Amino acid sequence: MSELVGVLPAWFVGAATLFLGGCFGSFLNVCVGRWPKEMSVVSPRSRCPRCGHEIAWYDNIPVVSWLVLRGKCRGCGLPISPVYPLVELTVALGWLAAVVQFGATLTALRVAMFGTLLLGVMLTDAVAYVIPDGFTAFGAAWAIALSFFAYVRGDGSVFATPGDAVLGACVGAGAIAIIGWVGEMVLKKEAMGFGDVTLMAMAGAHLGPGRSLLAIFLGAAVGAAAFGLIVLPVSYWRSHKLGVPFEPPLVPFGVFLAPGAMIALLWGHELIRWYELRILGI
Repeated sequence: MSELVGVLPAWFVGAATLFLGGCFGSFLNVCVGRWPKEMSVVSPRSRCPRCGHEIAWYDNIPVVSWLVLRGKCRGCGLPISPVYPLVELTVALGWLAAVVQFGATLTALRVAMFGTLLLGVMLTDAVAYVIPDGFTAFGAAWAIALSFFAYVRGDGSVFATPGDAVLGACVGAGAIAIIGWVGEMVLKKEAMGFGDVTLMAMAGAHLGPGRSLLAIFLGAAVGAAAFGLIVLPVSYWRSHKLGVPFEPPLVPFGVFLAPGAMIALLWGHELIRWYELRILGI
């Protein structure tokens, strides 16, 4: 694939990557909106949630259509949330960044897809407190299948080898399940949802056993920092402003496990090596 792309102008490859990423971002919006409601992502066709106007293909071009329509539905004229083009743009830029970093290679495709799945997990967990199996089951199967494909091709990459992919899925899921069980014993209530278990199975299949544990640590660190420095103070200020009793907000762990997994993918080996050298002295 890289040999074929190598004969094309760089601007064309970049534009094609942005468009392809935007299309995946558009489909991600559909998945995020429908999977938590247990709806099909295939039918019915996308339509305005207010007036039911069916969205034509020319009104569904990533980012561009939202700008052309000035952020309003063609049918009822009511505003379309800017979250939709923002998700499309984020995924498109993520795909472009993967190609810039790794070239037009299988590794770039795998990194881009992993990032897209993790963003979907973050959005559904943040909004609906659920992590759909559509993201995690597909992601785990994709990771293991591509690990075998890359191994046969002799492609070295940042992803786990086939054996480590299978072991990583087990270690990631098992570790988060144990943490949830311990938390439930201490707190006397559910501390970890099953979605977090399937998420770490998917992440572990991409990362392997060592980096899957690192992803959990990073997710906990990022979550603790965000909760203590942002979420808790803002919630306290809001309750004081409204004159209502303060209650610590519920923050889903998947929102932080997802970026932890991406950090572990891109820089996990370096972080583990730094820990071994500086902390353990190995």
